[in-house]
Amino acid sequence: MKLSDLLQIDPSHLANDVDVKGLTADSREVAPGYIFAALVGTGLDGRNYIKSAVEQGAIAILTDSGYDPSDCPLYCHQVDNPRRELAFLAARFYKKVPQTVVAVTGTNGKTSVAHFVREIWQGLGLQAASLGTLGVVTAQQTLPLIYTTPEPVLLHKKLAYLVDEGVTHLAIEASSHGLDQNRLDGIDICAGGFTNLTHDHLDYHESKEGYLKAKLGLVDRVVAVGGTAVLNADVPEYFRFKDAAEMRGLSVLSYGRSGDQLKILDVTSHGAGQDITLEAFGNRCVVELKVAGEFQAMNMLCALGLVISAGGGFASALSVLPTIGNVPGRMELVAKTPAGADVYVDFAHTPDALETVLKALRPHAHGAIHAIIGCGGDRDKTKRPVMGRVAAEFADIVYVTDDNPRTENAAQIRSEILAACPQAKEFADREQAIHEALSRAANDDIVLIAGKGHESGQIIGDTVISFNDKEVAQRITSRLEAGK
Repeated sequence: MKLSDLLQIDPSHLANDVDVKGLTADSREVAPGYIFAALVGTGLDGRNYIKSAVEQGAIAILTDSGYDPSDCPLYCHQVDNPRRELAFLAARFYKKVPQTVVAVTGTNGKTSVAHFVREIWQGLGLQAASLGTLGVVTAQQTLPLIYTTPEPVLLHKKLAYLVDEGVTHLAIEASSHGLDQNRLDGIDICAGGFTNLTHDHLDYHESKEGYLKAKLGLVDRVVAVGGTAVLNADVPEYFRFKDAAEMRGLSVLSYGRSGDQLKILDVTSHGAGQDITLEAFGNRCVVELKVAGEFQAMNMLCALGLVISAGGGFASALSVLPTIGNVPGRMELVAKTPAGADVYVDFAHTPDALETVLKALRPHAHGAIHAIIGCGGDRDKTKRPVMGRVAAEFADIVYVTDDNPRTENAAQIRSEILAACPQAKEFADREQAIHEALSRAANDDIVLIAGKGHESGQIIGDTVISFNDKEVAQRITSRLEAGK
């Protein structure tokens, strides 16, 4: 593609209208024929690396309208919002996107919803994928991702790859960072889901209102006009999302106990599953689910709404729900101790998510609930005592240990959690905490290992050590069975 075609400008503005070989916002990746996006970030100013990009063979610079291009020998494509422009350039450059794309945002539940959407589509015989925290997942493979919602160039590389692999339907997790930074703006998204909004990422967004506005970007900007907003009717933010959607001419499909189209009438827990009585589009039906917790039933309904909004038939999609199992690291039953306690792993790393999971587990626990919790370092510090308070209130025995301390002092992180749950047991070693809980748990107890979910590593300082809660729990359970 010629530079003028990609930038959609008059070729006469260019000294040389050459072929574009690639795009990047990372100056280290610039190669001859590349456009360098010099973006201003929270920690780095990409405009400081323009000289380096020129030396490495860049053919043009994308940057903001406030930049002074007088010292730059290349054409500078200056716009008010270069991040959004990069998303559109990446879409034009890579060209391939699965024919049906939906997205979901919210503090909690994004991964489960995207997983359930993919599973429903696959159950309907479609070539489907999900993209988010678990990576790029298809029926055949899982490719890792560093960020929930990748930056536009990597995102469109992945989309083109999925099309080449035959994928026609895709569910994307839309993080608040990704929405705030316009990473999804170049994609034709036919339906967007919203799960909830709770305490998280205030280190980036600074206020709950700023966080909410970032999430609202899915319906007030990203979902295509004529598309559908699938909204949780049971949360306070429902009306903000509904109003924003309707102002753009989007249809609204609501779900939950207060939902219009997908209304929960009753939930009955049994074993590790539940029966959901629904009033769906005016019809009463009962659906048996293999997943535990009403919040997972809510996530399943959000997924169902997205599939229907993207053209799936209600009856056929509904028939797939009883076949869908646990999401990796989300309310996942991973082991049973020799004493008879069930062991669950969940990604809950926010106060609301932890409270939701503990409340959901209570009907399944005929004994005590043991909760293993921690908080990540170099992240929002204000939620730490709240996590401790929630654990103390909704669990019977609490173990405070390390999550991903990163570059912070791990003992300090634990002390900030323990301030709100002084009766908790403290363990610097996460595996030791899990061992203690599994050893102490009696018959009919439940152990919840919260915070890391599917993650396969623990970040200590600048080092990532191999650590997976599910594998550790299963290993410890085997040792206890052997009497070790």
